[in-house]
Amino acid sequence: MPTTQQLGHLGEHVACEYLRRRERLALLHRNWRCPEGELDIVATDRAQLVVCEVKCRSGTGRGSPLEAVTPTRLDRIRSLAVRWRDLHHLNRLKIRCDLVGILWPRSGPIHLHHVRGA
Repeated sequence: MPTTQQLGHLGEHVACEYLRRRERLALLHRNWRCPEGELDIVATDRAQLVVCEVKCRSGTGRGSPLEAVTPTRLDRIRSLAVRWRDLHHLNRLKIRCDLVGILWPRSGPIHLHHVRGA
């Protein structure tokens, strides 16, 4: 069984592939960091900047993956998205915050839930 960090990295990879192939997003950045925090995935959907928080868990003992994203965490993601947009001179783009929750049990299929505009 992978470590928590490895599971998170694998989950982000699965989320990137899903967003690129299924949602047709153009991926711009992965794991962008600054002193205030990190954005898991930065992409575009035509004229929108899409930032995506990915949560991956191996079970639901501590709740579903998406339950880990609190209103405080969403506020931080929005602030980081504005900072990323401004640093990259893309001020004309509106920002959309998405969530991807991945349940990756020890056995059985992976379950991915994508929430657009969280």
